[in-house]
Amino acid sequence: MPVDDERPVLLLFRHDLRVADNLALCAAAETGRPVAAAFILDEQSEGARPLGGARRWWLHHSLTALKEALEKLGLNLVLRRGPMVETATSLAQETGAGTVFWNRRYDPAGIASDTRMKSVFRERGIETDSFAGHLLHEPWRLKTGSGGPYRVFTPFWRAMRDTIHPRPPADPPVQVKHYEGHLQGDTLERWNLLPQKPDWSTGLQESWTPGERGARERLADFVDGTGENYKSRRDLMAVPGTSGLSPHLAHGEITPFQILQALDGESDIGEEDLQTFRKEVGWREFCWHLLFHNPSLATENYNRDFDAFPWRKDHDALQSWQRGETGYPVVDAAMRQLWETGWMHNRARMVVASFLVKHLGIHWREGEEWFWDTLVDADPASNPANWQWVAGSGADAAPFFRIFNPVLQGEKFDPKGNYVRRYVPELAALPDKHLHQPWKAPQSALEKADVELGQTYPRPMVDHKTARERALDAYKSVRNAG
Repeated sequence: MPVDDERPVLLLFRHDLRVADNLALCAAAETGRPVAAAFILDEQSEGARPLGGARRWWLHHSLTALKEALEKLGLNLVLRRGPMVETATSLAQETGAGTVFWNRRYDPAGIASDTRMKSVFRERGIETDSFAGHLLHEPWRLKTGSGGPYRVFTPFWRAMRDTIHPRPPADPPVQVKHYEGHLQGDTLERWNLLPQKPDWSTGLQESWTPGERGARERLADFVDGTGENYKSRRDLMAVPGTSGLSPHLAHGEITPFQILQALDGESDIGEEDLQTFRKEVGWREFCWHLLFHNPSLATENYNRDFDAFPWRKDHDALQSWQRGETGYPVVDAAMRQLWETGWMHNRARMVVASFLVKHLGIHWREGEEWFWDTLVDADPASNPANWQWVAGSGADAAPFFRIFNPVLQGEKFDPKGNYVRRYVPELAALPDKHLHQPWKAPQSALEKADVELGQTYPRPMVDHKTARERALDAYKSVRNAG
């Protein structure tokens, strides 16, 4: 940019709702020029996927936290709603900006929008610069020996581990010169991001602290305690053995660089547990790598052989799954945890996804869309990639014939029944040995626990053995057709 250019800098926030390790913010501050900060809610551009209800709730509170953090730096965050390019162009015109900074996005609609925005600003003589921070690697950087994208996680992870050397996270700027002109903006209340009539967010409020401070606290808790024995504890559904950082990452309140730096510091986490967690961070990177090279990941089978799969249309069954009324306690507990807290344990996600796709024969897209609406960490890369992984249609997928038995999964990963009792309280008085398959409990045990199958708790909507055989037959028909 011209060294004598004193025109203001327009700084755009999107999925980077933080002041620490925000390279675009740092670059804007380093210019010494007035900075106008803005957040644009874009649900109108072509291909833009409107946020689900849970993420809209989170966004409201995260933006509130960001506004407060920026005010401490002397910046006002202007809120605008509309198509990204047109709205940003209008802001640049109003401020007389000579430069526009932002942190890069990697979803298909975001890439298309930002590419067009650079072109529009270039035509107007406005400089632009974009910065990394959302991911450890740029999704186009890693390639196989043949020059193509990776399709399998393990070689991807090796390549990333051996060639990507994470930078130290950047400190927030100490001082930023603020833009003194007046910019008209929206209020958060006008965006109606919070649920009303009914307000279903009570459980979310009790479970989460959106914003950069909440992200730092989660990370500190993990490093100082909950991350101990991560490898063995992370699959136990009733145990707080995971980091809980996924929604903070999804909203850019923390970066993977900050996480890795904290992991490399002093902690009680053993090296084997650290390596296991680092691979989970790597899996997130792999999902974004897949999305970048497969923009239709949320709508089309990665493995096109699955286009011929005979999915079932069953609205009632889908609703029973969504409500946690399948008759399989661990499935129901997981789906109710999702509705109550906006989050679900990772092991439980695999169990409920397998149940929908393989026990009920319902398309993975139905599950992906439900998770998109109800998860506070719904991510445009991880959500479809993980659903396709379970369905067997994705990259590095679990084979379709890997069908989770929900009873065995409950007995193994919720052995004391604390998870089921927490979210399916109508079964709380059942003994452990009957908790994960109450339909096999003797009548005396049911009566003592005040459980009436078909009334207070549903009978299983499908028989596991029958459903498994049906799913395998469906899979064979696709393989034979191919």
